[in-house]
Amino acid sequence: MSRIGRKPITIPSGVDVQVGGQVVAIKGPKGQLEWKLANGVSVAVEDGRVIVGRNGDTSNLRALHGLTRAELSNQIEGVLNGYQRTLELTGVGYRAQVQGQTLTFSVGFSHPVSLDLPAGVQATVDKQTVVSLSGIDKRLVTQVAAKIRKVRSPDVYKQKGIRYVGEVLRKKAGKAGKK
Repeated sequence: MSRIGRKPITIPSGVDVQVGGQVVAIKGPKGQLEWKLANGVSVAVEDGRVIVGRNGDTSNLRALHGLTRAELSNQIEGVLNGYQRTLELTGVGYRAQVQGQTLTFSVGFSHPVSLDLPAGVQATVDKQTVVSLSGIDKRLVTQVAAKIRKVRSPDVYKQKGIRYVGEVLRKKAGKAGKK
């Protein structure tokens, strides 16, 4: 049996977990999330804990067992505390600004790059070079952060681009030149 999948999830106070058919609804102080269960995976709520089970032993079902447990754990943490991802822009003239649900980047292209934020993700910009994303869905917040990073991936030669705060880039030496 999956080591991750068989580990029960403790439900903290202030969080409500409801199982209805093939949908698990999780409600907390920051919002509400739902997870649709795959065929062959079951969820039960007993004694303030969520227990994920499966009714077979195929490799696909074992993978879904662990995935379901990890996703439900992340959703419980999300509705309780939320998730945050921070990115920094490094480069001369690189800046970002937020207008409603649209982020606009000036990162060395001949035109500004705009990204629309999905519902459930909020963005703030500090000092025009630090973008903070927050939301209750970990999967959505990290996916948006990856999209933003892809606008101008960090360059290992010049150390310019958009990177996560705390991400360490190993600087590579360029060509040695003619002798």
